[in-house]
Amino acid sequence: MYALFVKEVKSFLSSITGFVVIGTFLSLTGLFLWVFDTDFNIPNYGYANVNGLFILSPFVFLFLIPAITMRSFSEEKRSGTIELLLTRPLSDIQIILAKYFAAVILVILSLLPTLIYYFSVYRLGMPPGNIDSGGFWGSFIGLVFLGAAFVAIGIFASSLTVNQVVSFIIAIVLSTFFYMGFEMIYSFSLFGKFDLFIESLGISSHYTSISRGVIDTRDVIYFLSLITLFLGLTWYSLGRRKW
Repeated sequence: MYALFVKEVKSFLSSITGFVVIGTFLSLTGLFLWVFDTDFNIPNYGYANVNGLFILSPFVFLFLIPAITMRSFSEEKRSGTIELLLTRPLSDIQIILAKYFAAVILVILSLLPTLIYYFSVYRLGMPPGNIDSGGFWGSFIGLVFLGAAFVAIGIFASSLTVNQVVSFIIAIVLSTFFYMGFEMIYSFSLFGKFDLFIESLGISSHYTSISRGVIDTRDVIYFLSLITLFLGLTWYSLGRRKW
């Protein structure tokens, strides 16, 4: 499993894909936070926080993470190497986890350079250090969980088809639904006393909760459960194809 994990990480970093993903993410967030005249612009906003990063990043991830994961199994199927991969002395779940953690590592690598935004605002504050560090680190951890959940969804989408474009579209649709869909359903107030339960099924409410700077066990369990669900569906998808 470790060898496959290393191979997947190297394939990301030795090709243009990894650098395009990291570069695109940092360019978009950097431009909106420091250059473009928007509500997210830190110098114009006048407050020592980087909340704009955590508002923008999920929407950037909705497109970038499916671009990372779309070839995970789709390319293996298209090229015919999936049969070779499945005959290795590895279980299906080990293969899935190796590909999953490799993609998560790439997401984390794209997030790490954003720490410079925190330290910049930390130094620019009046007085220096006048920033809600708890809120920042809570939001940062929440963003890691969110990215990990999107990766699990993308891996599942890739296991469904041999076409990378179709995998990309499925991953975007599923990720968007789980991020915003349940909140939209909740806003219609269709289910009465069950509305809050419907909202709690979506990623957004748990991401927002963690972003307050308090790591609630319920939010952690939610993300781990969602990740486990989609990795389990990926395992089922691969197993059904083999038989």
